[in-house]
Amino acid sequence: MPARDIYHDAVKNALLKDSWTITDDPLHLKWGQKDMYVDLGAQRLLAAEQGNKKIAVEIKSFMSPSEMQDLKDAIGGFVMYRAVIGRLEPERTLYLAVRDNIFTALFEEPIGKLLIETENLYLVVFNPNSETIVQWIP
Repeated sequence: MPARDIYHDAVKNALLKDSWTITDDPLHLKWGQKDMYVDLGAQRLLAAEQGNKKIAVEIKSFMSPSEMQDLKDAIGGFVMYRAVIGRLEPERTLYLAVRDNIFTALFEEPIGKLLIETENLYLVVFNPNSETIVQWIP
């Protein structure tokens, strides 16, 4: 099992504050002989007639010296996990969790906007100090 991201607990607490129930910590996926672990699985009860909304959340800290390398790694992992989740749990939506300052520094820049659009990225932007969700995209 992979090591937890340094912001794992902050994101988990932010989701709990936002009325999500953590169902998997981590969410185990298996495709063929390969095991993969998305950081968190969660669900939230919607209106009675709508049932539950299920999500998976991959947390990325963007702490290496190269934010562009971190971005490449994050997008590659997101695309891989989304493909597998789409086959195994198509009712679950994958989100990439990033700190609010990383969102501003990368995803509000042209490269980030391009990736959100062309790769259909779903982001959950969080503040690690207050352990709150700042924004959901889309």
